[in-house]
Amino acid sequence: MKIKTVIVEDSRLARNELKELLKRYHDIELVGEAENVDEGYELIANKNPDMLLLDINMPEKDGFELLEMLDEVPITIFTTAFDEYAIKSFEYNALDYLLKPVNEKRFAMALEKVRAKLEGNQSKNQESKKLLGSSQIFIKDGESCWLVRIGDISHFEIVGNYTRVFFEDKKPLLYKSLNQIEEKLPDESFFRANRQQIVNTNFIENVVPWFNGKLKLTMKNGEEVEVSRRQSYIFKDKMSL
Repeated sequence: MKIKTVIVEDSRLARNELKELLKRYHDIELVGEAENVDEGYELIANKNPDMLLLDINMPEKDGFELLEMLDEVPITIFTTAFDEYAIKSFEYNALDYLLKPVNEKRFAMALEKVRAKLEGNQSKNQESKKLLGSSQIFIKDGESCWLVRIGDISHFEIVGNYTRVFFEDKKPLLYKSLNQIEEKLPDESFFRANRQQIVNTNFIENVVPWFNGKLKLTMKNGEEVEVSRRQSYIFKDKMSL
C-alpha cells in the first residue's frame, strides 16, 4: 500500500530536503506540495492524503491554523526549525515532531510510526477505518488544542454559534454548527437525539423511558441527554429496543 503524502512548507529548500528523504522509501507517494496554508488546504481536500508533513511557522497563517480549517485531519508530522513548538505540537496529538534540518534516522523512525498506525487501521473494516479509526478532527478552544478521533467523542451539543464536543473529561467548543458536523458523522454510530445534541451510541451507558414518550440517555461520562419524542421512536427502531 502506498502512503499518500502531502508537504506543506513555505521554504523551498526545506521542501526539497523532505522530497529527497521521501524518495528513499518505495511505499511513500508524494501527491503534492504547498508553500502556504491556503494552498495546503486545497491540496489536502483534493488529494485526501494519508500523511501530512506540516511546517508550523509560516507567513500569514501557521500550521495549526491549517489543521483548524480541515474537517478531517491526516496523520500529521510537524516539521519546524523552532523547538519551542515541540510541547504544543503534542497537545495537538501529532504523531511525531521533527526539528529542521530533519535527521535521516529520526525521519525513518517517524515513518515507522505512520506505518504502524496505518496497519492498525487496516485491521478494521474499511468503513470503520474511514469514519471511526484514523479519522480525526481538530479543535481549538482558547489556548488549548486537540486532534481527536471521531470515535472517541461521546456527544456534541449546540452552544450558541458553537458546538461543544465531549471526549474524555474535556468539553471544548468548536466553531462549527451541529448541522455541519452531522454531515461528517457515520450514521452507524452517531444519532441526532434532539435539535441540540448528537450522541455516539457506543458511549451510551443506560436508556430509560422519560416523560411524554421520550427517552433519557446516560452517557459513560455521566452526562444525560434527553431524546425528543419523535427521535425516540427512531432510536428504538435503530437500537432494536
